[in-house]
Amino acid sequence: MLKVLGSTWPLLFGLMLLMLGNGMQGTLLGIRGGIEDFSTTQMSVVMSCYFVGFLFGSRLAPEMIRRVGHVRVYAALGSLISAVLILYAAAPNWIAWSVMRVLIGFSFSGVYITAESWLNNASTNETRGQALSLYLIVQMIGIIAAQALLNFGDPSGYILFVIPSVLVSLSFTPILLSISPAPAFDTTKRLSFKALYEASPLGCVGMFLLGGVFSAQFGMASVWGTQAGLNIRDLSIFIASIYVGGLFLQFPIGMLSDRTDRRLLILALAIAGSVVLMVPVLFDVPFVMMIGIGVLMGGISNPLYSLLLAYVNDYLDNSDMAAASAGLMFINGIGAISGPIVTGWLMGAIGPSGFFLYMGIIFMLLAAYAGWRMTQRRSTPDAQGSYTAISPTASVVTIEAALEQTEAESQSS
Repeated sequence: MLKVLGSTWPLLFGLMLLMLGNGMQGTLLGIRGGIEDFSTTQMSVVMSCYFVGFLFGSRLAPEMIRRVGHVRVYAALGSLISAVLILYAAAPNWIAWSVMRVLIGFSFSGVYITAESWLNNASTNETRGQALSLYLIVQMIGIIAAQALLNFGDPSGYILFVIPSVLVSLSFTPILLSISPAPAFDTTKRLSFKALYEASPLGCVGMFLLGGVFSAQFGMASVWGTQAGLNIRDLSIFIASIYVGGLFLQFPIGMLSDRTDRRLLILALAIAGSVVLMVPVLFDVPFVMMIGIGVLMGGISNPLYSLLLAYVNDYLDNSDMAAASAGLMFINGIGAISGPIVTGWLMGAIGPSGFFLYMGIIFMLLAAYAGWRMTQRRSTPDAQGSYTAISPTASVVTIEAALEQTEAESQSS
C-alpha cells in the first residue's frame, strides 16, 4: 500500500483537493440559501441541477477527451469550476445558482473522468486494487475535511466561496505536473437498458432508487440543517458523519457480501436503512443521536451502491461488465435528479423531518422490491468476482477499473 501511495500521491492529492472543493460547495450553498431566504423548493431545484449537469457530463466528457485530450479538458473544466465557485457569492439568485449548478456538475463529472483515467493508467494489474482502495479513502477524507473548513469563515460573505475555488485551482498542479503520461481513452461498447434490466431487474431498480438517496444526502443535508436551525459547527459534524459511516462500513459489508446471498444482504440493509431513517421522523432526537443516525445512513447507502454493482455483474459475462457499469451509472443519475426535488417538496409540506422521511420511504421501496424479486428468481449464481468498494461519486472510469481488477482476481484464484 505504501509503495502504491508513493507512486500515485500527486494524483491522489489532487483528487483530494477536488473533493474538498466539491464537498464545501454543496454544503455551503444550503447554508447561504437560508441566509438569502431562498425557499426550500427553490433550493431543491438548485441542488437537483448539479445532478443534471453531472449526468450530461458523464455522457459528453469522454467524447471531449477523445477530441482534444485529457490536459485540455481538465484545464478547461477546472477553470470553469473555479469561476463558478466565486460567482455563487457574486450572484445570490436561485435561478442563477441553478444554471451554475448545471455547469459545475458537468465540469466535476468531466474532471473526475479525466483525473481517474490518469490514476488508473498509473496503476498496474498488481497495484490497481490498492490504488482503488486509496482513492475511496481519499474521496471520503476530502469530503469529511471539507465540512471542517466551513467553520473558518462567514457563510454570508465571500471567503468560504474563495476557499474551494482556490483548492480546485491548486488541484491542477499535482495532477498536470505528474510524470504519468495522459492515457488513451477507449470507447466502451453500449449495453441496452432492456438487456441490462433483463439481466438484473433488482440492480436497475435499486440503482435508480439509490440515486435519489445519494442526491438527497449530498444536496439536501445542508438545507435540512438550515431549516432545523443547526449552527454551522453542528451541521458540518452531521454531514461529516454520513461520509465517516460510508467509509468505515464499506469494507465489513463487502466481506459479508462475498460470503452470503447478495440479495439477502440488499434486503437486510434496505430494511435497516428504513428503520434508522424513520427514527428522526417519529421522535424528537437529540443531536448526539443524530450523529449516530448520520453514520448509519451513510454506512448503509454507500455500500449498497457497490453491492448492487457486484450483484448485477454476477449475471453478466465479463465482456459486458464495463458497458453495464455505464448504464447503471446513467440510471443512478436519472434517479439522482428527482431526489432533491421530492425531498424539498416533503420538507416544505411537513418540515425538516421530510428529509429523513423521503429516504426512509426509498429504502422501504427497495426492501419491498428486493423481497419480491427473491420470489421470482433463484439464488444468485456463482459470483463473477469479489465485492469492490466504490464511492457513488466515482466516474465510470473507476468502476471499469474495479471490474477489471475483479476479473483479474477471479481468473487468478
